[in-house]
Amino acid sequence: MRTYKNTEQLWNMIGSGEKIVLVAHTNPDGDAIGSISAMYHYLKQTGKTAVMMVPNAFPDFLSCLDPADSRIRIYRNGPQECNDILAEADLIICMDMSGPSRIDEMSDAVFQGSSAKRILIDHHLNPVTDPFDIVISDTEVSSTCELLLSLILESEDINGDIAKVNLDCATSVAAGILTDTNNFANSIFPSTLERASLLLKRGVDRDALYNSIFCSYSASRMKLMGYLLSEKMEIIQGGSVAFITLDKAEKDKYSYCTGDSEGFVNLPLKISEVQMSALLTEDDGFVKVSLRSKGDLDVNLFARQYCNGGGHRNASGGRLYMKISETAAYFTASIAEYFKKA
Repeated sequence: MRTYKNTEQLWNMIGSGEKIVLVAHTNPDGDAIGSISAMYHYLKQTGKTAVMMVPNAFPDFLSCLDPADSRIRIYRNGPQECNDILAEADLIICMDMSGPSRIDEMSDAVFQGSSAKRILIDHHLNPVTDPFDIVISDTEVSSTCELLLSLILESEDINGDIAKVNLDCATSVAAGILTDTNNFANSIFPSTLERASLLLKRGVDRDALYNSIFCSYSASRMKLMGYLLSEKMEIIQGGSVAFITLDKAEKDKYSYCTGDSEGFVNLPLKISEVQMSALLTEDDGFVKVSLRSKGDLDVNLFARQYCNGGGHRNASGGRLYMKISETAAYFTASIAEYFKKA
């Protein structure tokens, strides 16, 4: 079992917290929502209460992780209420975010507007550690949820016994692992399968969770996927790189909802020659970039150099501050330069 040197300090700080806020990154995915939900359920099991908060809306298919007794606050839907909660907090636990930039407009309220102690639990490369009192970071795990489960198993009250972890907590952990590995297709470590086995042993209904996450999309989402693959996918760099652009007009045409493009970036990687895939999505004031790769092709380095972003070797993202109509030319030129340097 993987252990972490400052686990005791972590649980002591959490134990002394009275008003705890759990925070995850902008455009929350399954690992972000799963990690704050899992921590919420664990804290509840120990007799503590916490408020969960994310900068903007998360996909409907993750609503199964949103506790009925304490709904996740969406900062953009009520910034003043969220600011008040953060200002009164004595402990803020940031999960699945590598630094202040990952929470956009929430950043000031978390890092300047609050005197709370701050903890970071994360699995991304190169985390910004300065604003935190405790940092537990591990890049050799599939997800923040996997890391969190290891920490929970090390806690004094659980003491390595998965049977003592409540089922809601275990299910939220499983959701984070399931989504960040793309249903166990990537980012797999020996510990990942060990943790997955423990979660099944605890009683997590893997089939029900899979259906909730991967089989609950709308018909319009499926039509959008077909359209993007048929009409928008471009293959460059001698067939080794594919990219797709998605603009606001296309979103409107296909009744796009938050999370509808989840997983689209992985689809071109099913082509045998394609080693790298990108999805470029128009948003308010920027173009969101999602990057995936096979093998040793490092999209984290590409994201850092060309997309104002970063992440992992095979899964990264970033932002481009240009018109969506300009991104194809920019991406193509950047790929040519990157491969030439490599």
